[in-house]
Amino acid sequence: MTASAAETVHVELDDRSYDILIGPGLLADAGAHLSALLPGARAAIVTDENVARHHLPTVKQSLEDAGIATTEIVLPAGEPTKRFEMLQEVVYRILDAKLERGDVVVALGGGVIGDLAGFAAAVVRRGMQFVQMPTSLLAQVDSSVGGKTGINAPHGKNLIGAFYQPRLVLADTAALDTLPEREFRAGYAEVVKYGLIDRPDFFGWLEENWPKIKAGGAERIHAIAESCRAKAAVVARDERESGDRALLNLGHTFGHALEAAAKYDPAILIHGEGVAIGMVLAHQFSARMNLASPDDAGRVAAHLETAGLPTNLNAMKAHLHDADTMLDFIRQDKKVTRGALNFILTHGIGQSFIAKDVPASEVRSFLVDKIGA
Repeated sequence: MTASAAETVHVELDDRSYDILIGPGLLADAGAHLSALLPGARAAIVTDENVARHHLPTVKQSLEDAGIATTEIVLPAGEPTKRFEMLQEVVYRILDAKLERGDVVVALGGGVIGDLAGFAAAVVRRGMQFVQMPTSLLAQVDSSVGGKTGINAPHGKNLIGAFYQPRLVLADTAALDTLPEREFRAGYAEVVKYGLIDRPDFFGWLEENWPKIKAGGAERIHAIAESCRAKAAVVARDERESGDRALLNLGHTFGHALEAAAKYDPAILIHGEGVAIGMVLAHQFSARMNLASPDDAGRVAAHLETAGLPTNLNAMKAHLHDADTMLDFIRQDKKVTRGALNFILTHGIGQSFIAKDVPASEVRSFLVDKIGA
């Protein structure tokens, strides 16, 4: 790989189909893309304070150069922004600007902004146009693709929301150069996830090419495009997570419980770090249930550690609850069906599957071994 040519991934959902454009310089070209897709539309750009400093002037200028009138909505950065008060702020600002159903809500930022802005687009005037411009690695490979939008509740993460597909995703790979190192590494956990679900060759490629992905260029574009292709294929089969799409939650049931234990405090744990630990726990739990070899869990942990990600509970031990409380967090997660515990487990690297009605006693015993009674 030598060239850094942009790639396009198509998400096939009948009349809700859309393209994901992946490559450098897409934010500067945003106006041309939006004016071609939605001629005559005005735009509300929803972003956060950190992203605004780096990218808002570029996007605003590009849209205005294309004749698109803009309203800027700049929110505080971080997971606590995904709450009702901030949703109300965005909705009221869109209404104050007198934007119509044919106008577009642009999500410029990471997963928090994408989820919040997408939910606002879904509910304002019963649905506005929506475009994702993800600026974090996690958002480019995961949260911006597939139409999941929403906010958090005190009861758990992403429990309030809607399925609402964007019209377009512009994944500017050069925008990742402004990410803090910790955020880039956390996003990389979601890239690894796609290899662990059903693409063992991709996982092997990641083991070899992680440093080049971090450096940028063709390998970065390929890793993001392959991740998007993996997710697009699953979403096309199961848009509303009634079946196979649940596989995309590998590591998330444990990870979300860890985030809840940390009270969503980014100083303790951010989402991708929770997913990294959660994927290792899922492989370890699978081995404990005699479903997979312990060697697979070791291989997963080794690669994530190489990428600088946490792989065990030591980093947040002071914030963990007892096993019963952690089990309650797991029960509150969306992967519970009529009270039965559902997990994404594995038979090995790239051999994940949906395990329904996992005995709570087995999960509790596993948690006791990891964190104590």
